[in-house]
Amino acid sequence: MELKDIKELIALFRKNDLSEFALEQEGFKISLKRGADALPVYSHQPLSFQQAAPQALPAPAAPATAAPAEPSHDIQSPMVGTFYSAASPEAPAFVSVGQQITPESVICIIEAMKVMNEIKAETSGVVVEVLAENGKPVQYGQPLFRLR
Repeated sequence: MELKDIKELIALFRKNDLSEFALEQEGFKISLKRGADALPVYSHQPLSFQQAAPQALPAPAAPATAAPAEPSHDIQSPMVGTFYSAASPEAPAFVSVGQQITPESVICIIEAMKVMNEIKAETSGVVVEVLAENGKPVQYGQPLFRLR
């Protein structure tokens, strides 16, 4: 199985909101699980290896301030691809700083393998910072938006 096939499986896994998926064929085995403690495990026979999901990049340290900082959390990229803040170059951005979002809010598009994937917030909050640059590549786990 080639990398592009694995990426297609992952895209289908996310699109169909599956919590677990496994496939075995001709000495190749892949198992996908969704959840905080689930790590994808890949193996290929006769060479046997396990590969953990890439770790999220650490968030930059907040500058020291006299007042206590408001609690914040980041929305991270669910896949590798190209980040787009709007549906088209002429369209307004899906979200902007100061905007209240809900779990169902579409916050961006990530293009992966020629497929435009609408990304939903999956959390509520107010956007305090857009961390990704429009039209630039993003990595799995990379912070895209900071919320409070």
